[in-house]
Amino acid sequence: QVQLVESGGGLLQPGGSLRLSCAASGRTFSSSAIGWFRQSPGKEREFVSGINWTSGRSSYADSVKGRFTISRNNAKNTAYLQMNSLKPEDTAVYYCAADSGRYAALVPVTTNGYDYWGQGTQVTVSS
Repeated sequence: QVQLVESGGGLLQPGGSLRLSCAASGRTFSSSAIGWFRQSPGKEREFVSGINWTSGRSSYADSVKGRFTISRNNAKNTAYLQMNSLKPEDTAVYYCAADSGRYAALVPVTTNGYDYWGQGTQVTVSS
């Protein structure tokens, strides 16, 4: 089992920046990829960004490219999502997810590519 805890959400104005953290514990050595997803009311959970622990390969949704950056600290078993130039449409609950070691280098971009999920952290962008 892998446990994931997100933090760093909040309320901010458009154009602002925020950094989310995802701390992993448990059998973290078995996981190969970490992903960030978001879900707003009435919408399906959507992929935002992901990174493969082993290869360092990352992936981003088109809607966040150039604004969001994913990174990881392997020693701390923590992944980060730096979010800049935030827009009202970025408002959502953000979840981090981890797989169970299925991917050598790839970054899964769908929810069924991940096996463990955090509880989510709310990000609200509003003037």
